[in-house]
Amino acid sequence: MGLIQAGIGAIGGVLADQWKEFFYCEALPNDVLMTKGEKRIGNRSSNTKGNDNIISNGSGIAVADGQAMIIVEQGKVVEFCAVPGEYTFDKSTEPSIFAGKFGQSLIETFKLIGKRFTYGGDTGKDQRVYYFNTKEILENKFGSATPIPFRIVNRSINLDLDVNLRVSGIYSYILDNPLVFYTNIAGNVTDTYRRDQIDGQLKTEFISSLAPALAKLSDLELRPNQIPAHNLELEDALNEVLTQRWIENRGIKVKTIALNPITMTEEDEKRYQEAQRAGIFRDPGMAGGRLVDASSDAMKDAAKNSGGAMTGFMGLGMAQGIGGGAANMSNLFAMNQQNQQAAQAAQAAANTWKCECGAENTGKFCANCGKPKPAPAGSWKCVCGAENTGKFCANCGKPKPAPAGSWKCECGAENTGKFCANCGKPMPAPADAPKPAHCEKCGWTAPDANPVKFCPQCGNKLD
Repeated sequence: MGLIQAGIGAIGGVLADQWKEFFYCEALPNDVLMTKGEKRIGNRSSNTKGNDNIISNGSGIAVADGQAMIIVEQGKVVEFCAVPGEYTFDKSTEPSIFAGKFGQSLIETFKLIGKRFTYGGDTGKDQRVYYFNTKEILENKFGSATPIPFRIVNRSINLDLDVNLRVSGIYSYILDNPLVFYTNIAGNVTDTYRRDQIDGQLKTEFISSLAPALAKLSDLELRPNQIPAHNLELEDALNEVLTQRWIENRGIKVKTIALNPITMTEEDEKRYQEAQRAGIFRDPGMAGGRLVDASSDAMKDAAKNSGGAMTGFMGLGMAQGIGGGAANMSNLFAMNQQNQQAAQAAQAAANTWKCECGAENTGKFCANCGKPKPAPAGSWKCVCGAENTGKFCANCGKPKPAPAGSWKCECGAENTGKFCANCGKPMPAPADAPKPAHCEKCGWTAPDANPVKFCPQCGNKLD
């Protein structure tokens, strides 16, 4: 059995007259994820006894924009369609699939479910049509009941501090794989599966996944006030964390995230400000500048001394004599200049490279032969043009792309060889790889994928 595109422009009563039955689904609201198809019976229908779980041969089935449709027979998914249009149900054709935007991954899921998701054993006949809401499911509010740990790193002032963040906002998700959602979540519902049946579970898992997702942003050395500007990176990090729970087990994917202003606890806010201040004053130049400001303010206060300006300045002179005063400031500025000179020398040494011709250079090209500076070992070039050595681009924050020819194992490890370096599993065969010949008559299977026309066991001609 299969679906054939009808190519008819009319909907409603015209289709009901031309086809024996007509299955359709009204526009699905935002709170409905899956619903059973409604049957509109025409005058020529052979199924007049009103059994909603029977689809007559030649019946019409409509699929609208923002919807996907499956046909389930005897508990087994036999048809899938996500391409808008009108179709005819034809028992004489092979099972078909119209994947639309879902592509090859859904086709593979369809094949997998077709093999394993079958109940059988029922002597009666049960056929059902289900529709899925593939539009973006909006307005899912979230908020962390307890603050989420976050590590703030600012290498420019040698700051490394753990704080707790209050995070709230709103997210949206989509049914990225309706077949997985039906198989593992919705099942053979009698009428409608609504979002409130799963929202509580999703919200809890979403919030629990925020901590590891935010940890990935911490690796980019972002400060809390910078996180809302990196929503795309947060969405990618969340989908990576939720891959097993949502994408693989439920067919659901995070689409967008909108964050409210992120705040720290009052105690952590105070600690953060003190750590920033202490970090700034580690720089001798900044500390010297602060002493100049303090001395200036003290001189103004001394001039206003109630015992007379002379008394105030005498006190100021004594304080400067005890604390070092101008000498301390001079020493701090001298230290700052020395540090700058040392940093410049270190930078020049770090930028020095030796060309193949033997010349020492600091620029991008050799001053002797003109050859370009070689890229560092293990470096990679981002799409923005920046050269990097870490896992993320230092210029735009994008992750390092997977090497050409690499593959991802079920355990999550990236590999380039034939076996996973983490768990030892073999590299899966490509979806379009030729399969070994198999004889349906005697059950013989070829040891490799080389073409075989006849079975060596029984002589049967192979397809």
